[in-house]
Amino acid sequence: MSDLYPAVVETPRLRLVARRPKHIGVHEAYELCSAPEMDDVTRHMPWSRHETPKVTKEFLDRGESSWTDAESADYAIIPRESEDGAGEIAGFGGLHTEWDRRVGELGLWLRPRDWGRGYSGERAAALAALAFDVLDLDVVSVSHVADNEKSKRAIEKYMAALGGDRDGRERNSIVIDGEPADELRYSVAREDWLATTGGDYDAEFRWSLDPDDVR
Repeated sequence: MSDLYPAVVETPRLRLVARRPKHIGVHEAYELCSAPEMDDVTRHMPWSRHETPKVTKEFLDRGESSWTDAESADYAIIPRESEDGAGEIAGFGGLHTEWDRRVGELGLWLRPRDWGRGYSGERAAALAALAFDVLDLDVVSVSHVADNEKSKRAIEKYMAALGGDRDGRERNSIVIDGEPADELRYSVAREDWLATTGGDYDAEFRWSLDPDDVR
């Protein structure tokens, strides 16, 4: 086990594969990140859909550098064999680690066809377990743009299941399309996660990849 973060995280319905160029093909990622439907995804994001494969390559390269520098565990989100769209990249997400504060920050986006399937909560439960049980962090947090109702519903649901709650509103904390926007922030502390879940979770962490894991 040479890497700090697991190369693969498996849940009942999802396989999360490290967002590194040696694992994720740039052209497959570009096909998703450049699709017209990404305009719906990026409406509440500080970036836009990819215009060229070079942009996607840079996206994967940033995943590599943050991984090797132990700054973030970023993953491609891939539905498993029992799911519609099995084996295709459904989106990307991860856990940004702020070691000095002992905080893990969740992030995620999914293509529209995979909205409403509970993937957000399933991935959050696995990465919260990674943060607390493997990386020994104290707090897991997440935020969303204040007017993103879909994210609000998903985050409120899974944070409650993890023992967390809403912390408050951060004014002008992000820039969307050149304009400042508010975010709502949520967090869960390790002791509250343990009290709520008993420390139980349905996820497996693997530090080596099988041939089928590589895109």
